[in-house]
Amino acid sequence: MILRKTPDELDKIAAAGDILIRCHEILKAKARPGVTTKQLDEAAERFIRSQGAEPAFKGYRGFPGSICASPNSMVVHGIPGPYALRRGDLLSIDIGVVLDGWVADAAITHPIGTVTPVATKLLSATRQSLFDAVEQCRPGNRLGDVSHAVQQRVESEGFSVIRSLVGHGIGRDMHEDPQIPNFGDPGTGPELEEGMVLAIEPMVNAGNHQVRMGSDNWAVYSQDGSLTAHFEFTVAITAEGPRILTPWHLSAADRAPAAPQAASRA
Repeated sequence: MILRKTPDELDKIAAAGDILIRCHEILKAKARPGVTTKQLDEAAERFIRSQGAEPAFKGYRGFPGSICASPNSMVVHGIPGPYALRRGDLLSIDIGVVLDGWVADAAITHPIGTVTPVATKLLSATRQSLFDAVEQCRPGNRLGDVSHAVQQRVESEGFSVIRSLVGHGIGRDMHEDPQIPNFGDPGTGPELEEGMVLAIEPMVNAGNHQVRMGSDNWAVYSQDGSLTAHFEFTVAITAEGPRILTPWHLSAADRAPAAPQAASRA
């Protein structure tokens, strides 16, 4: 069952999203060669708790970290630890924040220093596929329109959508209906209605689409060892169009003037 949220509830998710965005900004500034993913995790937890919120991931189904930190060929669910960042890495950071019982979720893949041309193109294609998907988040469209937008952009750039990992609905729980594949046919699936909230997250391999589970039973890797990228927004369907509740693409100055009900729209 897809749960629809009221405008007031959307504002509450946006408030969690604001903390999440500021956490991403802190980690982006800290993510440089020599820093470990554990150090990033500790910084994230300190900040989130200092804002009166909780890390959504910590303890979720036994996950030990406050963030997921996934370098290079690791797609998602990387447990923070001793891995020290190196120049040329790609690092996907996924953060979830719970504030007053409402959850926001967003991911960004960062280049660490100068990266290869393939890595640069991968980041650009994956990021743009997310924005293409957000454009489809309008009442009357279908979930398949969102999924197809990701697939079309990614495959047109010569990369592969991971088919065994999906986005999800979000609200009181981190994972709600519906599941959101990053591939599909337009005009199919549930109709999008006002109040739906979707965590849309393109996960893309530079090589083929297949993945494998790591030995810790958390981390997921590209099966062929190719680079991966992961970008995610929490997005609400509104009568005025898509409302991005975790607008990490906007600067603090761009975010500040907006009242909660007028937060970023694609």
